[in-house]
Amino acid sequence: MFKVKHFNELSINELYEIAKCRYEVFACEQKIFSENDFDDIDKNCFHLFLEENDHIISYLRIIPKEFSSYGEASIGRVLVMQSHRRKNLAKSMIIHAIDFIKNNLNEIHIILSAQMYIKNLYLSCGFEEISDVYDEAGIPHIKMKL
Repeated sequence: MFKVKHFNELSINELYEIAKCRYEVFACEQKIFSENDFDDIDKNCFHLFLEENDHIISYLRIIPKEFSSYGEASIGRVLVMQSHRRKNLAKSMIIHAIDFIKNNLNEIHIILSAQMYIKNLYLSCGFEEISDVYDEAGIPHIKMKL
C-alpha cells in the first residue's frame, strides 16, 4: 500500500529511508553529482512511497503547483530500488500520484522531466511529450505533461 505524506508528516525513519534510497539510485547508480538532491523543495512536497520490511522500495515526490518551477503540479525524483524493478511498481506509483494530484490538490495538469529511457512509462500513463530532448545532470530528458 502506497503512503502519501507531506514533509511535515514524515517520521525520522521515513525521512532517512527517503534520503537513503534517493542517494542509492541517483548518486550511486546514476552518478548524478552535479545537482543537490536536497533542494529545499522537499519541505513543500508530498512524498509518495512504498515500504517493505521498513525500507522504501519505490518513491516519488509530488510538488504542488505553487512550489513547482513549471507553474503546474509536478512529479519528480521517481525511483524504484533495483531489487524491485520490472514488477510494474513504477506505473502503479505514477497512477497513484496522478490520482492524488487530481483528487487532493484539485489539479488537472501535471508536468515532469522524464529521463528518456523511461519515457514510455509516462506515455503509458497518459503523459505527452512537450519539449525536445535536453540534458539534465548529464542524462537525456524530455519534458512531459498530463
